Amino acid sequence: MIIRTLYYGFGVAMILFLVVPLIAIVPLSFSSGSFLSYPLPGVSLQWYERVFANGPWLSSLKNSLIIGSVSTVAATILGTLAAYAFARRDLPMPTAVLGFLIAPMIVPPVISGLGMYFLMAKFGLTASMPGVIIAHIVLSAPFVLITVTATLQGFDMGLLRAAASLGASPYKAFMTVLVPVIAPGIISGALFAFMTSFDEVVVTLFLAGPAQRTLPLKMFEGLRDNIEPSILAMATFLMIVATLSLIAALFLVNRNARNLGKA
Repeated sequence: MIIRTLYYGFGVAMILFLVVPLIAIVPLSFSSGSFLSYPLPGVSLQWYERVFANGPWLSSLKNSLIIGSVSTVAATILGTLAAYAFARRDLPMPTAVLGFLIAPMIVPPVISGLGMYFLMAKFGLTASMPGVIIAHIVLSAPFVLITVTATLQGFDMGLLRAAASLGASPYKAFMTVLVPVIAPGIISGALFAFMTSFDEVVVTLFLAGPAQRTLPLKMFEGLRDNIEPSILAMATFLMIVATLSLIAALFLVNRNARNLGKA
């Protein structure tokens, strides 16, 4: 009983440690003052108005949406195909290959950013949109791979062989038999991939030029140069988007688990 109480207490303490700093920035984003301080001098929406009426902020948001969308589509396709290859057990040394593919999740971002910078420089892709997108694909694809691989654990591969015996081509069997069943896993992986790309700072800092400034990079530069509540307004907006995406991803994962359990 005592050990269980300690576990619960530790869990609550960790949740508070992680969540309270995030919640603390929300009231500050509505401050009518120009400084980050409690108590608030008043309540105002001026910082939200400044953010969404400001050219550089909107340009950075546009870049983040473009990079995030393109990299998510590519990462979802590559991650799903890689997970399918693992499920079919067609790869030699699958453990080593899996470790190589998920390395971007493990390697510190500074090391990844430095390595990608030298690689992209050889191909003239630094300070370019394609270079940033390729880097984000590399960083986000492992999340799709892990999510779809977990989803495929409950899939009966014999269904694909049955479809082939009825005359379906491999592509048609894949699209009509496999994809509909694992679609929630694919979508949840895509959500994780998008949020990974949308929140990326360190690698983008190595590769992006002035025209490829993303929203997190804009916020980082603002914290470094001039701290004002408009940064917290955008941080609050991003926190809401991330929370909704996480809830949607968890809902899809649970729904997929229930569907596979019924099957």
